[in-house]
Amino acid sequence: MFRQIREDIQVIFDRDPAARSIIEVVLCYPGFHAILFHRLSHWLFTKNLILLPRVISQIARFLTGIEIHPGARIGKGFFIDHGMGVVIGETAEVGDNVTLYQGVTLGGTGKEKGKRHPTIGNNVFIGSGAKVLGSIKIGDNVKIGAGSVVTKPVPADSTVVGVPGTIVRHRGMPVKNGDLHVLELEQLSRGDADDSARRVEDLPDPVQEMLNCLMERVNHLEKIVEEKENQCDVYKIIQHNDSSERGI
Repeated sequence: MFRQIREDIQVIFDRDPAARSIIEVVLCYPGFHAILFHRLSHWLFTKNLILLPRVISQIARFLTGIEIHPGARIGKGFFIDHGMGVVIGETAEVGDNVTLYQGVTLGGTGKEKGKRHPTIGNNVFIGSGAKVLGSIKIGDNVKIGAGSVVTKPVPADSTVVGVPGTIVRHRGMPVKNGDLHVLELEQLSRGDADDSARRVEDLPDPVQEMLNCLMERVNHLEKIVEEKENQCDVYKIIQHNDSSERGI
């Protein structure tokens, strides 16, 4: 137990440059308090106790603003920075060396039974306000940008941003089509680097295509207006307007 506590404290020093002393971490870091409460409640939960672990998790929620269900499984090196508003569901699984910021939700998408919360791999970073929803898998070394909403699986070594979550980088290479299937991404990562880079660059970008269509439409409408103006000299018509006639 004490070894685990020392590791949790060391994780904070490793990832938060604002941490200056052990006393400060022990007294002032809600993420540290929340993980201590969770390790106790989770241990009780594994002993087929239900009410007491839930009570402990609610006390932790009241004190820290972080809600972690006792049934959630969390690995080593877990770090919650600031932490207010973090919610982790019952069937969520979190790997080693995962970092969460405030407002992150690892939740479900409805009232389904069984596994309904995400599985997070190792060395994952999830930015402020991000929502990872459903029984999906987030691979190792994934970065999820602040405010993103992720409802689809994400392969390892990827960067996801936006609403809905869009894959913008995979294994260091830009991905233009964020809806690219996970298996296709994995095939790209296993193939030749130069060929993979070329194939990624050739992928369509649906958002950019829509913007291009809108710009073409605007240009077309501007040409029509310009042609109508050339056909009709408005200033000449106004100068020869006869007040006795109705209209111009």
